[in-house]
Amino acid sequence: MAKEVAGLIKLQIKGGAANPSPPVGPALGSKGVNIMEFCKQFNSRTQSQAGKVLPVIITVYSDKSFDFIVKTPPVAAQLLELTKQKGGSAEPNRNIIASVTWDQIKGIAQEKMPDLNCFTLEAAMSMVAGTARSMGIKVTGEFPGK
Repeated sequence: MAKEVAGLIKLQIKGGAANPSPPVGPALGSKGVNIMEFCKQFNSRTQSQAGKVLPVIITVYSDKSFDFIVKTPPVAAQLLELTKQKGGSAEPNRNIIASVTWDQIKGIAQEKMPDLNCFTLEAAMSMVAGTARSMGIKVTGEFPGK
């Protein structure tokens, strides 16, 4: 018989670095989840992605058990890591802080494809390019799609 879902919790935690301090502890404690058990499972599952910010969706069941799904890092975080910037531009329409190529955009789009709501790689690439533009990152070259 299927378990009854008591709630969903969405968090962004650095890979391999979950601990009971805020925001993890209070979010899980309010639903009655064993915080240390979640931290152990999350850290062991994300050891290979240490240091990267990872979105996680935790499904809490009525018997206080839980499951969680780890998503790929946000596109903005991947772009900042790629361009070695601290943050996006305060005025993205005026101040360009970096530039990326369409090949780099394609790499991010391929990695992020399972979490995006699009069907083709070209659509995923245009979504990633839109995020880059909104951060003040210029996309150089010609779009390799249609």
